[in-house]
This record gives sequence, structure tokens and C-alpha cells, in this order.
Amino acid sequence: MKILDRYILVSYLKTFFAVFIILMFIFVLQTIWLYIGELAGKDLDVGIILKFLLYFSPKLVPLVLPLTILLTSIMTFGSFAEKYEFAAMKSAGISLQRAMRSLTVFIVFISLVAFFFANNVIPAAEFKSINLRKNIAQLKPAMAISEGIFNDVGEFNIKVDKKSGDNDQFLDNVIIHQKSARGGNLTVIKAKKGELMGSTESDMLSLILRDGNYYDEIKQSDPRKRANKPFAKSYFKEYVINIDLSTFNDVDLDDENYRNSQNMLKISELSQSIDSFSTSYNTEMKNFSEVMYKRTGATTFNTYFKPNDSIKNFENSILELYDPSMGLQIINQSLGTVNASISNLTIKKQEFKNSRKQLNKFEIALHEKYVLGFACIILFFVGAPLGAIIRKGGMGLPMVIAILMFLTYHFIGIFAKNSSEDGTLSPFIASWLSTLIMLPLGIFFTYRATTDQGLLAFGNFIAPFTKLIKKLGWIKKETK
Repeated sequence: MKILDRYILVSYLKTFFAVFIILMFIFVLQTIWLYIGELAGKDLDVGIILKFLLYFSPKLVPLVLPLTILLTSIMTFGSFAEKYEFAAMKSAGISLQRAMRSLTVFIVFISLVAFFFANNVIPAAEFKSINLRKNIAQLKPAMAISEGIFNDVGEFNIKVDKKSGDNDQFLDNVIIHQKSARGGNLTVIKAKKGELMGSTESDMLSLILRDGNYYDEIKQSDPRKRANKPFAKSYFKEYVINIDLSTFNDVDLDDENYRNSQNMLKISELSQSIDSFSTSYNTEMKNFSEVMYKRTGATTFNTYFKPNDSIKNFENSILELYDPSMGLQIINQSLGTVNASISNLTIKKQEFKNSRKQLNKFEIALHEKYVLGFACIILFFVGAPLGAIIRKGGMGLPMVIAILMFLTYHFIGIFAKNSSEDGTLSPFIASWLSTLIMLPLGIFFTYRATTDQGLLAFGNFIAPFTKLIKKLGWIKKETK
């Protein structure tokens, strides 16, 4: 390796590792704030919290690494241009492409490492993090009663409109569904006020309800009485429910039973899952279409009609051939069949939509593993010539430009993936869209930096209009 290549590579690496560590630290802090509600107040030791952050950190690499390469490239080459080091290189006959050669090899190596990381490390970390997060959520179910939704706590489903107090112990508008051994929620308890009483040292949680009603559905063996939906109702001023938390506090944080996420899978596993999902989806669609077609009764029709077989002796409706009672029965049966078909179609449409959305998520996860490596290369060829053009190093202007470009790149990817999940956009296009948009931008910046042109030569845009104005002015002069 020549001295110049070594100098450029060392300068780049110093900035690269410093920027990567700083950005990773910032994103880890953002992760802590995002999941602070799941970690706080659950008596977790430092080891568990560090393990939690360690498992979540690899998922930040697809965000941190491209931004690091873009920012480092702009800072490094901007610093070279600002200190006239590029001018010295060009005077010695060294072009921008020659100066970028050693870094290009390094970036290709980083892209291969990023691909390996996305295919092996991130799925394993996703698997660990989701299972650890699930287990942490079970440690203190008293802390897991969120507002506005039903919370599964032991044998109760609890919903509250609002929590208040120093420890959120006071509850407003409490609705409780008690699970039954016979299946279903046959007991419903409603109260205007509630209070949670307990301690971290006790396995019992007392829920004191005030000013409410108790509804208990009475299950009937007689089908005719079942239609009346009988239930028993009672009013109470105060009612105490004791919830046993012993099974919840005994949680194995190393338990890893959850495996249902596309981000946990490698490329081979994703390909196999996509094939399986696609086959199942297409088979279900085909079977449903055949069932709906048979329900229409079209398969029983005789398609070989002759003109003299058709019925013409009725004026308004074919129902005139039947007596009124039979006609009414036919109409009711037809309406019932149509309504049932519409209801079935509506339900199946939503099921197929959810299945397609899940399939799209798997396809996006597959393409994202390839996109990360290519994004590193393309963003390097965007940042390096851009730094040479703006001729500014440091953390000022390069930071602003890099963040603006990366946010554009990132948000285009997010919007495209959201559109793909809904079926509006192909998963392949959605995954590659932001990277493909950056590709011509990198080619444009590389060309302008190589030819010693500015970022935007406004004179080139204005010149044609100036010539046109002068020409029109000359024509007017001649007509006068």
C-alpha cells in the first residue's frame, strides 16, 4: 500500500469509528427512552438492563452504519478539499477516483460484513430481544395495566380509562372480564373507581373496586332459554379482588419460546417461509373462489338451452309462476344467501389482506438484508464527492448535509415499505427505492467532483433562458 493510500485510509478510519460510536450511543439512548416504560419499576438488575440494550443494539446498525459512512465520507473528503490536499493530489496527477481507491476496497469489505451481520447477527439479536422483552413484561403485571386497553392479568382481563396517584394506584372506570374454566368471559365487573394495593415483596395484588355492578351470565342447557340471554346482576359499594402473582413473578428471563417474527429469520429461512406462505395463500384463494362459485348454483345450470326452451309468458317477474307464499319464501332464501355470501366475502377479504400484508413483510425483510450492503457502497459514492465539492470538513456543514440527505433516504424507505405492506407497492421496489434514488445522485456528484464543477452551476440553467431573451429582444428591434 502506498503512503497516500495509507494516509487517506487512516484519516477515514479515525473519523469513521468516532462517528460510529457517537451515533450508536445516541441511538441507544433513544432506545432507552423508547422502552423506559418496560424497564422502570420492575426491580431489574443492571445485568438484565445491559443484556436488554445489548440485544437491541444490533437492530440499530442498519440505521447507524449508512449514516456513519455518509457523514464520514463528507467530513473526510471535505477536510481534504478544505486544506487543499486534493489540489496537491491533482497537481501530482492523482484524480479523485485514484484517491478513493483504497477507501472503495474498505467500503466493499464493510458492505460484505454488513450483509453477513444482517443475515446472521441481527436475526439472532431480534430473537433474543423479543423473548427477553416478553419475559420482562410478565415480571410485574401490576405495572402492566395500561390505559384504554384490556390487560391480561392472571385470570382477569382489566381495562381502565385513567390511572392517577403517585404510583398509578387509583383507577377510573374499571371493566373486568373474568375468565371461566368452562371457556369464555361469563362474568363482567364494572366499577366507577378502583385502587391497587400491594407491594413488590408480596405475591398478592389487591384490587379494591368501589361503586359498581357485577354481571354473571347464567348458562342454560335448554337452547330455547339460551336465546333470552339470562344473567344475574348485583350492585356493590366496595368489592375486593385478590390476584395471585406468584406465577408471574417466577419468570425465566432466559426462556426463548417466541419465534414468530420475520426479523428473526435468515435468508434461507425467509425464502422457505415466503414459498410456504405464497403456496398457502394461493391455494386458499383458489379454494375460496371455487366454493363461492359452487354456492351460486351456476354449476347446476344446463348451458345447452334452445330458443324454444326459454320462458316468455310472464310480464314483470319470474315469481309470477309461483304462488305468493312460495314466491316470498324464494325471495327470503335468496336474500339470506346473498347476505351470507357478502358477509363471507367481507370476512375473507380482510383475512386475505392480512395474509398478503404478512407475506409482504417477509419479502421486505428478505430484500433488506441485501439493501444494507449496497446502501453502504452507494452512500459512500454520494458522500465522498459531495465532500470534495463543498470543501468543508468538521462537524458543522457536513453534519447538516449528511443528516438532511440521510433523513430523505430513510423516510423514502419508510414510506415505500408502508405502501408495500398495504399492497400499493411491490416489496422489491419498496426495499430498493431509496437506494436506487441515491444511485444517480452519487453518479452526478462523482462526475461534478471529477470535472472540478460546483454543486449546482446555476449559470448553466440560466444561460439558455438568457440567450432566448436576448434573441427575442433582437427580433423586436429588427421589426421596429
